[in-house]
Amino acid sequence: MRLLSRCEPINGCGKTYPADLDKCPHCGTPEAFSVAAPLNPRDWGWDEETYPNCYTCTFTHASTGLEVVFEISDRRNQAPELIEFALGLGRSGARGIGFNNLGFDYPILHWIIANPDCTVAGIYAKAMTLIKSDDKFGSMVWADDRVFEQIDLFKICHFDNMAKSTSLKALEIVMRSRNVIDLPFPVGTVLTDPQKDVLIGYNKHDVRETLKFYVRNLEQIQFREQLTAKYQRDFMNHNDTKIGKDYFIMELEKAGVECFVRGPGGKQPRQTVRPSIRLADVIFPYVKFERQEFQRILDFFNSTTITQTKGTFADLTTTVDGLEYKFGTGGIHAAANWSTFVEDEEFIIELRDVTSYYPSMAIKNRLFPEHLSEKFCDIYEDMFNQRRSFDKKSNESKMLKLALNGTYGDSNNVYSPFYDPKFTMAITVNGQLMLCMLVEQLIKTPHLRMININTDGVGFVYPRKYKSHVDSVCQWWQDVTMLNLETEEYSKFFQRDCNNYIGVACGDASPKRKGAYEYNTLWHQDPSAQVVARAAEAALVRGESVREFITNHRDPFDFMCRAKVPRSNSLHLRFKDWGIDQQLQGTTRYFVSRNGGSLVKVAPPTGEPGTWKRKAKLTDSNFNAVMREITGQPGDLDSAGTPWDTRIHTGNRSKHDTRETGICSGWRVTECADARHFDWSDLNYEWYIQEAEKLVNPLIGGA
Repeated sequence: MRLLSRCEPINGCGKTYPADLDKCPHCGTPEAFSVAAPLNPRDWGWDEETYPNCYTCTFTHASTGLEVVFEISDRRNQAPELIEFALGLGRSGARGIGFNNLGFDYPILHWIIANPDCTVAGIYAKAMTLIKSDDKFGSMVWADDRVFEQIDLFKICHFDNMAKSTSLKALEIVMRSRNVIDLPFPVGTVLTDPQKDVLIGYNKHDVRETLKFYVRNLEQIQFREQLTAKYQRDFMNHNDTKIGKDYFIMELEKAGVECFVRGPGGKQPRQTVRPSIRLADVIFPYVKFERQEFQRILDFFNSTTITQTKGTFADLTTTVDGLEYKFGTGGIHAAANWSTFVEDEEFIIELRDVTSYYPSMAIKNRLFPEHLSEKFCDIYEDMFNQRRSFDKKSNESKMLKLALNGTYGDSNNVYSPFYDPKFTMAITVNGQLMLCMLVEQLIKTPHLRMININTDGVGFVYPRKYKSHVDSVCQWWQDVTMLNLETEEYSKFFQRDCNNYIGVACGDASPKRKGAYEYNTLWHQDPSAQVVARAAEAALVRGESVREFITNHRDPFDFMCRAKVPRSNSLHLRFKDWGIDQQLQGTTRYFVSRNGGSLVKVAPPTGEPGTWKRKAKLTDSNFNAVMREITGQPGDLDSAGTPWDTRIHTGNRSKHDTRETGICSGWRVTECADARHFDWSDLNYEWYIQEAEKLVNPLIGGA
C-alpha cells in the first residue's frame, strides 16, 4: 500500500500524488490534505460547530474526500437530512473519525437524533451544558448505544491527560499544515449569514485536519483493531496505558483474582486504601550505605510516615562529591550541569540503565497491591517472560510492554483496581535508594565522574583501565538487587541539565536527544524554532558553525514558532510606530522577522479592574475586618471607592488591571498562520543564531 496525498479540492485540483512530495505536481498547491490510498472505506472524518443561531456538521469520506455538510440555523433546517445520514452511516457499518468526538461532538449528534424536532437554540444549550459540566463521564454515550461507531483520536493519543492536553490547532502546527485556522468567532456570537458561511468553511477545514492526523495514526488504529479482534474486547478508543492496564486486569481475572466488586453504585474497583504509610516498612533489607550523605536520606525515609503520596518529599536533596541528588515521588534526578564529555583513548563514557526497572523490582521482590494477592507477581512475571519471546515490533510485545509499564502509575490512581499507595511507595523509594547504592560504589573508582542519574539508570565517565572494576561493581549490584543493567557506550555527551542533553552512542548514527536539543517533537509538544535544536546538534556533534547552518537551512517550518493562549487570554501583534494593535487567533504561528511587530499575550485582571491589589499572605478574616473598618472612609480611593490601607493592600499601591506578557520580547515577529506568509527576505536570522548559541557555547567554551 502506497501512502498518497490528495490535493485540496477547494484550492487545488483534487488529484492524488505521492505523499513524499511537499506540493501537488499537477497544480503546485502545497500539501493540505493527506490520505492513504486506499484507506478503510468505512471511515468518515467529522466535526461540529455550535453557535446560538447556527449548528454545522461536516462529514468527509477518508478514502475519496467526498464532503457532506449539514446546517441547522435560523436560515435553514437540515436536521432531518442529518439524522437520516447518521442512521445510514450506522446501517452501512461506517466509523466516525473525530477529535474529542466521544466527549463533545457525538453526544450532541446523539441528542439531535433523539430529539428530531430540536431547535438550534436547544442544540446550543446542550453544547453549553457539556462544556460547563465537571463530570467527564456524564456526557458519554456508551458504545452499544451509538448510532454509528466512533474512533476518537483525542482519546487514543491520551490528550485527555492534563500533561498531554492538546488542541487540534496545536496539532496543525506540529503537522506543518499549510494554514492554521482557529475558531473564527467568539463562542456565543449570534452569527450573520455571511459569518455562517465562514463557519462552514472553518468546519470543513477542521475535518480535513482531523483526517490528516488520522492518517498519521493509522498504525495506532490498526494495532487496536487487531487487539479488539483477538481478545473480543473493545480497545478502539483506549490510550496505550489503558490498553496495558486492561490487559493486565483480564489476566488477573482469568487467574481468579477479583478486580471489581458490584455495589449499590455499580461496579467499583477493589483497592487497598491506607490512612498512612510508614516508609520503614517498605524499604528492602539489603539497602545499606557507607556515605553519610546517602545514609541521611535513608534515615529520613526510615523515620517518616506519610498520609499522602504526592509531593511528600519534593525538597529532599543531598550533595555527594559536588553533585546534588534530588529525590521525589517521580524518581531520583542528578546531573552535572553544562558539562561536555568526550570519549578518548584514556576515558570511556557509559550509561547503564536497569532493564524494565519498576516491573522487575516488583517481580523480584514480590511486591503487589495487597488486595490483588501474590498472584499479581506471578502474572506480572509471566507477562515479562512472554514479552521476551515475541519480536519487539510485534503487537503482542507492544501490548505486554504497555501492561508491564502502566501498572506502577495506576497503583497511585484512586480510580484504579491497582490502587495501593504502599505498593507505589515501595517501588519509588527503593528504586531511588538502590540507584544510590550503585552510585556510592561507582564513585570509589579513581577519576570516575558522574554524568547523571535519572529514575532508572546512571551515566558516568571513567578511565578505561578501570573497566573491569566498574563491571564488577555493576555485577555486585545486580547480584544484590536481582536486577539487570544494560550498558550503552557513548563517544560524546553534552548536557545542559538532567532533562536537556544530547549524546552520541558508539555505533549509532542517530544521537540521543532530550528537551531543548530534541527537534523530533511528540504530538503534544511545542515544535517552535526546530532549526535551533538542529543547529545545536550540528555544532556539538559534527563541529559545524551555528551561523552557517542556520543561514543555509532551507526548511521554512523549522523557523516557525507557536504562540498559544487559553480562551480567556488574547494574542496581540503591535506595531508601535503606526499605532496598530492587531488581535491574532488564540493559537497561531509566527517567525522572528526584521520588520514585524511585538507579540504580546494579554490576560484578564485577577480582580475587579481598577481596585487595589490585596497584600500577599493575608487571611480572609483579617482582610474583611479591615475592609469593614475603612469602607466609606476618605483617602486614596480605587474604582470601587475603597481607600488604600497599608494593612491590606500592596505597598506600591498597585491596582488590578489586564496583564501583559511579551513573547519573544525585544524582537519583532510576523504571523504566518498561513505558511504562505513566511518570507525568507524578512527572516531575522540573528534571533535563531543567538538561541542556538545559548545551547552550544557554554558546552564548548564559547562566549
